[in-house]
Amino acid sequence: MAKKSKKSKPSRSKKKGKGRKSLKEKRRRKRVKTGIKGMDKLIDGGFENKSINLVVGGSGCGKTIFAMQYLMGGLKNGENCLFITFEENKDEFYKNMEEFNWDLKKYEKEGKFHFLEYSPEKVNSMIEEGGGEIENIVVSNNITRIVVDSITSFALLFEDELKKREAALSLFNIIRKWNVTSLLTLQENPSERSSKSSSLEFESDGIVLIYFTREKKKRERFIEILKMRGTNHSTNIHEVNLSGKLGFTVTNKTHSEGFKGN
Repeated sequence: MAKKSKKSKPSRSKKKGKGRKSLKEKRRRKRVKTGIKGMDKLIDGGFENKSINLVVGGSGCGKTIFAMQYLMGGLKNGENCLFITFEENKDEFYKNMEEFNWDLKKYEKEGKFHFLEYSPEKVNSMIEEGGGEIENIVVSNNITRIVVDSITSFALLFEDELKKREAALSLFNIIRKWNVTSLLTLQENPSERSSKSSSLEFESDGIVLIYFTREKKKRERFIEILKMRGTNHSTNIHEVNLSGKLGFTVTNKTHSEGFKGN
């Protein structure tokens, strides 16, 4: 009678089931929230951790604001962020961002936000050095989010497509070893993408297109996720609002037709 009750097998199978569940959870890709209202639900909860993402759009579409809002999401979360620009003047940039109530001076004083004015030629030198000054900033300040605004000037350094692709690959390899989640903006009309962006698009993990197109009597903004590796992303084109209070907001409204280069 005493030997009758050895019932360890059922409880063992339960543990096994729990083990499988936890393993599945561990295998789930870690996501980095964008800080942009309505955006995360389009890309499975956020950008993939340590990914390199390209934000493509024409003049006036709001690429820089989109990218800066992504950094603000990190700053508000206590992360350290780096903004690298080839075109913006620091004082003017800080002043423009005040329109969105983004106090970059405050975060800079706290050692959380780092602004770096760089030339495309310096970035090329950084690649040749294997990281250079930028790597020192990233490592010493424990940077987790980076924006490069814009990568267009860097791409224009190379006329030959093969050299451009080699340079893009070298740049992306350096960024990957920093273990950061990055956004690189590219100035180009999404409806008329050319060969100059193909190397960058091929090497990037994600591509976000921002359209700024004329609808009836006014221009409106739309966003599309063209590519996002390892992500169950939206395939719709979503309407976007841009305001001084909220910055970018992705709405539930979708656009069913393609855009012409207008």
